[in-house]
Amino acid sequence: MAREDTTEFMAMKGAGYYSKATIGAKHVMDNAAELVLGAVDRMAPADDGSVFRVTDMGAADGGTSLGMWGQVLGHIRALTPSRPIEIIYTDLPRNDFSQTFRIVHGQTGEETFMNSVPDVYPLASATSFHLAIVPRGTLDLGFSATASHYITAVPCTIAGHVHMVGGNPQERAAFEDKGAADWETMLVRRAEEMKPGARLCLFNFGIDEAGRYLGNTGGVNMFDTFAQLWQGMRDEGLITGDEFTNTNFPQCYRTQSQFVAPLNDPESPVYQAGLRLEHVESRVVRCPFEQDFTENGGKPADFARDYIPTLRSWSEPTFANGLNPERPAAEKADIINNFYQRYQDMVAADPTGHAMDYVHIYLVCRKEG
Repeated sequence: MAREDTTEFMAMKGAGYYSKATIGAKHVMDNAAELVLGAVDRMAPADDGSVFRVTDMGAADGGTSLGMWGQVLGHIRALTPSRPIEIIYTDLPRNDFSQTFRIVHGQTGEETFMNSVPDVYPLASATSFHLAIVPRGTLDLGFSATASHYITAVPCTIAGHVHMVGGNPQERAAFEDKGAADWETMLVRRAEEMKPGARLCLFNFGIDEAGRYLGNTGGVNMFDTFAQLWQGMRDEGLITGDEFTNTNFPQCYRTQSQFVAPLNDPESPVYQAGLRLEHVESRVVRCPFEQDFTENGGKPADFARDYIPTLRSWSEPTFANGLNPERPAAEKADIINNFYQRYQDMVAADPTGHAMDYVHIYLVCRKEG
């Protein structure tokens, strides 16, 4: 049986793999930096010498948000020259935090705010954002991108598929109920941590008004392809029926109305904790690998080689977790490599419609008081 507690197995691929492969996630943050800058301006932070505390929640190796933080922390420094800035990178315990610090301190070649913004102190916390991360009333600016779709546990298995978007109505309802409960908990924890007047900026994978979601924007559906290839390996006897059944992404894709519901309901614990919605919108950020391929006339094999790592960087833990824990590690690795090679071969044979476009719901919230 697959492990139900997400914290036990979830981690983006380490050693710098994640940020190198997920260029699109960087584009999401860089292109929406103005939302965070505007939130800071509305805070009108006092230049009083106190610590200005920031959290980057679900940060993985920190590489995808590095450019955005360069803009935001530089702006905070200009507004508050006397205030030390503390930025806390948070993720689950299995995250490769050593790579986070190598990236932030400029040891991997990236341009970093540590070289341009003085009096900044990077820290890390291996704590789920479903839990308290910093003491009550101490957070000035909370941020998270492409992370809060993860739920704390899988509420049920999904027959014939691997993701809730492909589930039957009962399965989808179970994931939506679990997602709503975890979303409420996450927001309440942030409201407790925030100072009065603090801001919370959340760029979340979700389902937009046109029904689009990650990897489903009019071409080949990425999650259906995952299920098809994994099912094919089951039918060939490479994985068992139980292993297929136990492969379920611990994710809930929410609609905009589901995101904002607890922020607009005076009876909800989130509203009563003082968290208020300032801004919400949806955006689609085009898959950079598909864009480069189609606009520059690349070779299908090269596109497939470059494209598959961005899928693998975040999806591999779910497929590995579905396998029988008694399988030898080398055997598991062979199965996983086989799976992604099949996906690469499929794309190379016919790249038409393959893309991982990023569909996000962008929210900015403030703490009353």
